[in-house]
Amino acid sequence: MSQPPPLFSAARTRAQRDRLAALPAGADFLAPIIADTLLDRLSMVTRAFRRTLLIGAHDAMLADQLRTSGTELTILEAGPALAASAGAIAGEADAIDLPLASFDLIVWPGGLDSVNDVPGALVRLRALLAPDGLLLGAFVGDGSLPRLRRAVMADGVRSIARLHPQVDLAAMGNLLQRVGFTLPVVDVEVLTVRYGDWFALVRDLRAAGLSSRLAPAPPPLTRDEAVHIAAAFAAAADADGRIAETFRIVHFSGWAPHPDQPRPARRGSAGTSLIEALKPKS
Repeated sequence: MSQPPPLFSAARTRAQRDRLAALPAGADFLAPIIADTLLDRLSMVTRAFRRTLLIGAHDAMLADQLRTSGTELTILEAGPALAASAGAIAGEADAIDLPLASFDLIVWPGGLDSVNDVPGALVRLRALLAPDGLLLGAFVGDGSLPRLRRAVMADGVRSIARLHPQVDLAAMGNLLQRVGFTLPVVDVEVLTVRYGDWFALVRDLRAAGLSSRLAPAPPPLTRDEAVHIAAAFAAAADADGRIAETFRIVHFSGWAPHPDQPRPARRGSAGTSLIEALKPKS
């Protein structure tokens, strides 16, 4: 059976990731926001993680924070040049080849939304976790960049796919359960950023590694198309001339099964019916 063509280009992904290594510190405004949230959630887990896998070498501060916890840190990075500069293993999240059950914690701060085989990647991560190991991550999810999406479809712009499909909360929760994670949690944080123009948004997307990785690559915008998109984006400006764009950061977590984990009660085991519980007290 022939396989469908990949949605994302591995070569473009590697090139984009490697370009992050050349950016000045602070160029990616999303990375510290996501890192702070992940570290905050991790601080609420009352156990130590001896062996940690971090997917992505672009945030050196996150790697340093994880190391300060005393964990033995391994980093996986798709960009070969970025991997070499960070002392990371070069590889894709949906093609990890590491020993099974070799980590107690896996942290994935962005990138799941541009993996060709999301279920396959989650299956691999589940297999890499030791019993009672934790997967913790985030990505830019469904409903993000609505003004940019409308602007790209403006009159005068070719009808060509330029933006990635987005993963929503329900799909992510279902995927975690399907591949065998227990106690899955998926929620969203809405971040609004105000821009002076479309070009500033494009710079931020490139700095965050969020520009298109579609395969095949869409043809470059013509000068006229860029003008149409910029004008359509500017048309959504507030009274002060700035445009509010939305990033919906989906956070997810799941545990590798362990006999000591809490389990949901068996169906029908409740001692009181819901109808009785909802009756007004006399």
